[in-house]
Amino acid sequence: KVYKDHPLAYLPSYGTEDSACFDLYASLVDGTVVQVFSYDNPSTSPTLREVKHRSLAIHPGDRMLVPTNLILDIPKGFSVKAHPRSGLSLKQGLTLFNCTGVIDSDYVDPLFITLVNISGTTRTICDGDRIIQAELQVKIDTALESTNKRPTKKTDRNGGFGSTGVNS
Repeated sequence: KVYKDHPLAYLPSYGTEDSACFDLYASLVDGTVVQVFSYDNPSTSPTLREVKHRSLAIHPGDRMLVPTNLILDIPKGFSVKAHPRSGLSLKQGLTLFNCTGVIDSDYVDPLFITLVNISGTTRTICDGDRIIQAELQVKIDTALESTNKRPTKKTDRNGGFGSTGVNS
């Protein structure tokens, strides 16, 4: 279920009938203040930026909490995984700061998207822009057990970080 925390919020939608993920949209209401962590601000405290003309500037290196004005009611036993939109990442240099976001079923507060500008140019996010894609996933409960025995090799694999054929 999806609750609109503001009447102008956009409900998630699928881009096509066969889309694996649904899109989430920026919901930028004039006068709203968002938290921004700037590249040139060494402090861990955010600066505040006000939404004006239903848009926000995101400068190179900025990390921003973009409001969706939605609250997801995720069923117990599920989570929602948020992924960058490939076109937005490639063409605009805007992507999720944490690569993939995980929204747990017990999180029932307003949803913000952690966008980062990895381009060298200031970008503008507008109200209604599709900013991420997300998917509902089943949670698989696993028991993690500590062991004193080092795992043994299962294949002929030797190493990591490109050891299976990626050229360095």
